[in-house]
Amino acid sequence: MNGYNQSPFANITPVVKNLLIINIIFFIGTYTLGYVGFDMVKWLSAFYFNSPLFHPWQVVSYMFMHAGLAHIFFNMFALFMFGPILEYTMGPKRFLQYYFITGIGALALQMLVQAIEVHGVIGAFTITGSEVANVSMSGMAKIKEIYTVPILGASGAIFGLLLAFGYLFPNMEMMVLFIPVPVKAKYLVAGYIVIELIDGFGQFQGDSVAHFAHLGGALFGFIVLKYWRLQRPNNFY
Repeated sequence: MNGYNQSPFANITPVVKNLLIINIIFFIGTYTLGYVGFDMVKWLSAFYFNSPLFHPWQVVSYMFMHAGLAHIFFNMFALFMFGPILEYTMGPKRFLQYYFITGIGALALQMLVQAIEVHGVIGAFTITGSEVANVSMSGMAKIKEIYTVPILGASGAIFGLLLAFGYLFPNMEMMVLFIPVPVKAKYLVAGYIVIELIDGFGQFQGDSVAHFAHLGGALFGFIVLKYWRLQRPNNFY
């Protein structure tokens, strides 16, 4: 068989392949098990650490849950596009460590932001008794949202991968939808981060995306890369 007939999945690396499979299994399970009454979103997504819905395993399991077809498609597409070259560069073990560190770091930053928001409403980071007695209706709505809305998806880890790609291959040119010219990876990643900062601090109405989780993935990714002192390969420009 010649190279022109080679499957696009032929060069996929082992860790990326298994991550794709696990995410797809979780996504299918979310809908199939829902028909028999098991709510995977409730049990495996992440919730604010003081929420009665929070369980310790959610710190990891939330990364494999997704809110819909578009959500999982774009995350898995990014994993498929950027994951293999990073796995080749870091090695399978370090790549897997990096993926989980950035994913967990993403959740940590998101919960920190939530804790600050809770404190801003009730003057404490947790609800233990009468803290909500004099809270306004808008404040109660904010508290309810933080305590009951799930955090889910691989986006934090994916932003960690994007950061790593821009860091290790800054001058690699990429084509982006709606932009007619190639864009260097470092500018693309910087642009994504600026957008997330604007959306995160903007708190736009109706926006349910955990923007600070995305930023957390990128932040922890940068810290890990600096700590590991990883450098881009000499055979890449």
